[in-house]
Amino acid sequence: MKILLAAVNASYMHTSLAVRSIYNYVNSRIADNIRNTENGRNIENAVSDIELTTVEFTINQPYAEILRKIAQSEADAVIFSTYIWNASVVEKIIPDVKKVLDCIVGAGGPEFSYAPEVYFKKLPSLDFIIHSEGEETCFEFFKALSEGNVSGDGKSSDACNACGEGSALREFSYDRFLEIKGLYFFDKVQNKTVFTGNRDLISDLDVIPFTYPELLTDNFDPDHKIYYYESSRGCPYSCSYCLSSVDKRVRFKSFEKVKRELQIFLDANVKLVKFVDRTYNLDSDRYIGIWKYILENHNGKTMFHFEIEAEYLSEQALEFLQKVPHGIMQFEIGVQSANKKTLEAIHRSSNVEKLAANVKRIPSTIHQHLDLIAGLPFEDLDAFGYSYDFVMALKPDALQLGFLKILHGTEMESFAKQNGWKWQENAVYETFATPYMPFSDIMYLKDIEILTDAFWNKHQFDKTWNYILKNVSPWKFICTLCDYSEERETFEAARRDTYWFEHFASFIKFIDDNKLFPELNVEVLQNLLRYDFVKTGKKGVFPQWYVHRYDKDRHRALLEKNGMLHSTRLAFALTELEVFDFDVEGDEPEKNPGTFEVLIKYDS
Repeated sequence: MKILLAAVNASYMHTSLAVRSIYNYVNSRIADNIRNTENGRNIENAVSDIELTTVEFTINQPYAEILRKIAQSEADAVIFSTYIWNASVVEKIIPDVKKVLDCIVGAGGPEFSYAPEVYFKKLPSLDFIIHSEGEETCFEFFKALSEGNVSGDGKSSDACNACGEGSALREFSYDRFLEIKGLYFFDKVQNKTVFTGNRDLISDLDVIPFTYPELLTDNFDPDHKIYYYESSRGCPYSCSYCLSSVDKRVRFKSFEKVKRELQIFLDANVKLVKFVDRTYNLDSDRYIGIWKYILENHNGKTMFHFEIEAEYLSEQALEFLQKVPHGIMQFEIGVQSANKKTLEAIHRSSNVEKLAANVKRIPSTIHQHLDLIAGLPFEDLDAFGYSYDFVMALKPDALQLGFLKILHGTEMESFAKQNGWKWQENAVYETFATPYMPFSDIMYLKDIEILTDAFWNKHQFDKTWNYILKNVSPWKFICTLCDYSEERETFEAARRDTYWFEHFASFIKFIDDNKLFPELNVEVLQNLLRYDFVKTGKKGVFPQWYVHRYDKDRHRALLEKNGMLHSTRLAFALTELEVFDFDVEGDEPEKNPGTFEVLIKYDS
């Protein structure tokens, strides 16, 4: 019995935690089952006939290549792991799998399992859906399929009711699987979805094997893969837009098992490990203990990513974080909104004061990625602007401006249907309009997102923007820039590497000509923009907007002063001399006018 677990990831760098976890769990159960059988116990449950494999694709992979790989598996059953980012691709694949491979086809994951009626209607060739946590359900289901001896040619033994005498794809019957909890089927005769019932969740997560056994071999790519890891499952909070709020039962792996598994990542020198715990910082002693283990055993390379509820960080945690050096941890913090009425409506903590205070105490050695969501209840553009200013005042390393997704099975789905939200019909279900934001405002925020990413998140304009945001409202400034950009069709333009610098230089002139933002010194802005630009790398040719104030003799003199003339050619190639009218490297350049020669050094 050949069973293929298939993932369609968002990119090559991603790894599928779901298919790997199910694969390793089922194989461990098969091994235990075989051992018990050999020891004379549990003979009726032998499952040695199951041959389980996995395959991982990307959403950008050539479609024919995906189908060919699935067909080459010669699997009797193919099961896809589904999420909002791959649903459209999986929808396309499933009917065609049945054309190139005689098999039964199923799906699991949060996208299909919370909308079974939708997907059975869309995909008549879909045979089953696995609901919720998949490890034990898959083991029991695969075991039942194996006992029924469903073969690649669709034939079955006389005892098998899994499929009829014809092809498996035409005759699959769900009747014999009704006692297996956690499965959806579609009864074509009665035209209804059949659910076999909720399964008890795995209480002891230690029974799930380590997800990446290849890290114990030489067959892995430490630098170009993101390794996802869970030390717990479930979430106690009730955020109305999140599927994690549907089941609040939180379960933890034992601390000893977590330490053993983290050590595997460290020994393998992988580049990035992302904890997928829905809220990592639930149990202070436990999560600080994990941090402490990472810090004490760090290899100097691996970055660990955590999703944090900042307002719940304990005093002990905040004190511990002061000891964490650069390059070990990064935090993703979901602010979502700074408006208390909005936060209360979506069942999130409204203690934004505590959140802000804690974020400010997280040291700069820890990269902080803060999130906002557009399209939430009670937020129009002005209210969203308040949230934008709130987050930017915290100086995050990155601000991700996301858009509310109306997910099947969430409380937000019911609320949105009752209160006039409009959203994308198919995955990713992104909000188009709300009672507070028309479609045009949502699209305007899409442009704000582009500008935020270009001018803040990429860190090419740090000096310029730190000066701006210290003196004016970030929201007011970026909206003015957005209006200016739209008038010049910036968002439709082909944007080269230097485009944003040229664009911003023209915007500074626009500010000056129209006497906008009197709080800002235009000459300071121009000098800081030049400094940010020349810092991005050695330039062969300077653009028209840039005033290059250069003296080769002074360049040589500064190189000699800094002891850098061991190789004249290399020294000139890896440095630049620029002259500024303000102390552009200081914290308050506007207060320090003068003539400042700056020797800029580049990486080799």
